[in-house]
Amino acid sequence: MDFRFTEEQQMMADAVRSLLADHCQPADLRRMMASDKPRDEARWRQIVEMGLQGVLVPEERGGLGLSEADFVLVAEACGYACLPEPLVENAGVALPLLAAVARDPRAEKLLERALAGDITVAVKHPQNPFIADADAAGAILAVSGGELYLCERSDLELERQESIDPFRRLHSLADRPCPVAAIANVDDIATDLDKAVDRGALFAAAQLLGIAQRAVDLAVAYAIERNQFGKPIGSYQAVKHLLAEAQVNIEFTRPVVHAAAGGFDSGDIHSRARVSHAKLAAAEAADIACRTAVQIHGAMGYSWEVDVHFFLKRALALASWWGDPRFHQERVAQRVFSQPLGAERTFAREAAGG
Repeated sequence: MDFRFTEEQQMMADAVRSLLADHCQPADLRRMMASDKPRDEARWRQIVEMGLQGVLVPEERGGLGLSEADFVLVAEACGYACLPEPLVENAGVALPLLAAVARDPRAEKLLERALAGDITVAVKHPQNPFIADADAAGAILAVSGGELYLCERSDLELERQESIDPFRRLHSLADRPCPVAAIANVDDIATDLDKAVDRGALFAAAQLLGIAQRAVDLAVAYAIERNQFGKPIGSYQAVKHLLAEAQVNIEFTRPVVHAAAGGFDSGDIHSRARVSHAKLAAAEAADIACRTAVQIHGAMGYSWEVDVHFFLKRALALASWWGDPRFHQERVAQRVFSQPLGAERTFAREAAGG
């Protein structure tokens, strides 16, 4: 299997990285946190103008018809910048799910508006306890009582829930039900809902990978500029070893995440295990990198004045989003204990007798 990204994939990711480097720095995050607004409208408008909303929506439904491998580098860039806006959840999870289950004219109209960037769509999935970015969404796909509902945000009553991450606006639905009829039965769309979990976990892993790299980069920059006993603290062996260990974890995690994206389409027990492996490995790499960065910063590393806290909090929040460690460990165990092992079967598909 060739895991190398194409020139087009790299160009799309580079464009996102460039935009976020200009408009999503820690100083921008601090201004946004002080305003308590759900998103930076100017930044979000520029993201919408890039046309990323329909990356994973089939062409026949108005999207670009690209694959998870095309989007994984974009999700990684969003993690590196700690992007507050819901690009990953909207384009990576919600809109592909909506495109797969939307059958009636009302659903098609909402999909058109979402692809045009007029609204975002949030997802209430049983795998997550709350809904992310629901207050700024135009519509919500909600699984409830064995049915899938598509509700306009104005028809719902939301209850704000606290998050460790100041930029993750979490909500639960109040008891008042959605006033519209269900658009699908859960049993009929089980495959689509399972794909939503896999996409959510894969792109959460990609964001965690980006977070881990940003935490190390922040720690390296600080270790170069911070002097102690007349020389930079980065010149000391103990500091070098801490940073090297964190970077090695990232380098071993990166191909795991990219392999999960590359084999996503097979949709079998092997691809599901790879997604879970990616989520577990990325969560660990981000945890090690963020904690190392806090340690490198010394006593001040424990205060909000240090930018690494944005990334530490996001890493903690994403670690259990779209499946906690136990859920993903069980999926990896299912593959290990039910399928043959061996180097020659590393990338085998279930359908091929692997």
